[in-house]
Amino acid sequence: MTAYHADSTDLPDKEVLTWELFGRSCRELAQTVADSDFDPEIIIAVARGGLLPAGGLSYALGVKLADAINVEFYTDVHETLPDPVLLAPLLDTEAIQGRRLLVVDDVADSGRTLALVLELLRAHGADTRSAVLYAKPATIVEPDFVWRHTDQWIVFPWSAQAPVTPTRP
Repeated sequence: MTAYHADSTDLPDKEVLTWELFGRSCRELAQTVADSDFDPEIIIAVARGGLLPAGGLSYALGVKLADAINVEFYTDVHETLPDPVLLAPLLDTEAIQGRRLLVVDDVADSGRTLALVLELLRAHGADTRSAVLYAKPATIVEPDFVWRHTDQWIVFPWSAQAPVTPTRP
């Protein structure tokens, strides 16, 4: 499977998240969750974009149980598949029944990926809330916890550069 990289160098207006700001965003988002009436038992990352924010929230909230659900939707800047697609390996849905889950992604853009994941997890009997670093105005799902709202393309530090390739002599 190819891992796509979104090159946004020619976009004049964009939101740029640095590594330093990412650290601060995770702490601030975690504080919002901690100040709420929701105490997650398991953090579920929406892979790939939600892996790093989920890790940051896991440590900031002191939640040791974490997992991931793999979904593909974006293929490039402003390019998506027709619908989000679940990819293997799939989450152990039996282990989440009756548990409090915090689903974490980097952004709720259209919200379709988040809607798919939340519907799936709730159908398996989990008390599920969602957290994202960014939410966009067009999202069909309003996440429970949001660090920032924006209508711009977001450049995340983990995808700001093209993937490394082997160096050949």
